[in-house]
Amino acid sequence: MIPEHKIQEVLERVDLVGLVSRYVELKKAGREYKGRCPFHQEKTPSFYVVPEKRFYFCHGCRASGDSVSFVQRYLGKTFIDAVRDLAREVGVDLEAAQDPAARERQQLKEVTDQAAEHFRALLWEEEGRRAREYLASRGISDETAKAFGLGWAPAAWTSLADRLAKVGMLEWGLNAGLISKRQKGDGYYDFFRSRLIIPIRAPEGRPIAFGARLVDAEEGPKYLNSRESRLYNKSDTLFGMDQARDEIRRRKAAVLVEGYFDCIALHQEGVKHTVALCSTALTPGHLKVLGRAEARELFLLLDGDQAGLNAVERLAGPLLAAGAAAKVALLPQGDDPDTFIRREGSAGLERLLTEARPLTNHVFLTILPNGKDASFEEKMAALERLKPVSAQLPVGLVRSAFFSALSAWCGLPASELESTLRSKAPPPQVKPGQGAQPSRGTTPNGAPAPRQTPVKPPDALEALYVAAALREPRLVARDAFRVHDELSHPGLRLALAHATSGHGVEDALFEAHDTVKRAIEAAGRQLSGQQGSALEHYFLQICRAIMLRRIKQQLEFIERSTRQTAGAVDLSEETKQLMAQRMELLSLKKRVEEEIRPSPPGTKAPMQPV
Repeated sequence: MIPEHKIQEVLERVDLVGLVSRYVELKKAGREYKGRCPFHQEKTPSFYVVPEKRFYFCHGCRASGDSVSFVQRYLGKTFIDAVRDLAREVGVDLEAAQDPAARERQQLKEVTDQAAEHFRALLWEEEGRRAREYLASRGISDETAKAFGLGWAPAAWTSLADRLAKVGMLEWGLNAGLISKRQKGDGYYDFFRSRLIIPIRAPEGRPIAFGARLVDAEEGPKYLNSRESRLYNKSDTLFGMDQARDEIRRRKAAVLVEGYFDCIALHQEGVKHTVALCSTALTPGHLKVLGRAEARELFLLLDGDQAGLNAVERLAGPLLAAGAAAKVALLPQGDDPDTFIRREGSAGLERLLTEARPLTNHVFLTILPNGKDASFEEKMAALERLKPVSAQLPVGLVRSAFFSALSAWCGLPASELESTLRSKAPPPQVKPGQGAQPSRGTTPNGAPAPRQTPVKPPDALEALYVAAALREPRLVARDAFRVHDELSHPGLRLALAHATSGHGVEDALFEAHDTVKRAIEAAGRQLSGQQGSALEHYFLQICRAIMLRRIKQQLEFIERSTRQTAGAVDLSEETKQLMAQRMELLSLKKRVEEEIRPSPPGTKAPMQPV
């Protein structure tokens, strides 16, 4: 974990105007800079950067935050990765404050970059001819192959090993699983051979792993994938996210397929908001990645055969558990996304997406086509198939709504259905690389760990948000206002990022500074007795209260900006825009206030917005 004072140092050193200017054309407007918001489509600039206070905000979509928040939101990075990347840019040394895992991660990045360039270059040389022919047979153009960084691993046993030896990275390549030691004698051999290489890249475009398709050889599995590492966790990675991120943000929707080539083919035909799973089940980590890209709707594009139907049931659990808005678009029998898009084009696929059914409707219709009119045996068989889905639903509103909908479909009492399908949720998965940790209160070398004083105490309302989210991490997905991206205190953001990435609450609090820990624990005591739907209701009120405070701050900014023009006959275009934005904010404020309803019976009185 990164000490808070280091995060604060990064925030102070980053030139926010320079950072944002890489992606947004900014013009000076008094003491601020303004431009068109990169997070939503707009014709009139409503996005401001305030260098004195080191934050940005948008009057249109209400996005706001600091430099770390901007990198998180625009590039789809996690909080910790955003801090690391910015620290590297501005020369803040995080290595001294971290354990050897951080250095290993950097080594993995460098050796993966080397391998990606090695494979890419070979594809376009003479020995990559057979791989290029294979791509042509699948309708993949050279332009698309280059955009996705495709490469070639020749049949030679030591092609990559020889290159890594020249640059002194053999040990790093071994740790990354790119090469292996010979069982007899000295030396190393390549893991990928006679394969078309498909780089798996982080949202910002850097390769972190590889998928590989067998070409022109008979031995071995059709597909091989890099093993997981400190750099690559397939449960948090979606293939094609680097190419799809901007289109997902524009459409507020994503298309999910199961194969690398399905994803590549759809991108080539213009369906650029497509991503694919990396040979794994859909996880909460994937949904977080999509959430950071602002995907509000997810389309499952799957084969129309039995395998596709089974895939929907497999994906339904985590989607319903997260309360995700998902729809199912089934392809015609015998088609996969690749063959369908080549035959029907993007217009045909868009038509298929328009006709997609909501996930619950599809699941119920598939497992019990006759609904209430089904026989006893059919209903019992359907309930058996639903057990793995219902086991993943957390206690609370989502679970209750699911059983109410199922009850309406099959005509059986919701309470009896829940009792029948009750099952223990699967145990939490331990992520790769989370082995033994240094003893608490010490650094990796055994020295006492220093505690640094935070720059400022945490805000009480934000501490309430974090305390509720630590108690029930699933609540973060219900945050329609994206409060989690814009918490003002680095310590709160760090604790939240740590806990929601798979670590326990105890670990998150241990890593926090004492001041932050006390604030979260005090907030937790205010939440005592709240659970299930009551906790969710209270959490949503916290989100709304923080949102109202943001609106108030933006209204004050507009008031200051327009005060000097009060009484003027002819108003500037900029002043007119600010006044129009003021009216929009007042309208939004009214809608948010109306959404704050009384607490359910038996719960604490709702907190009043600040």
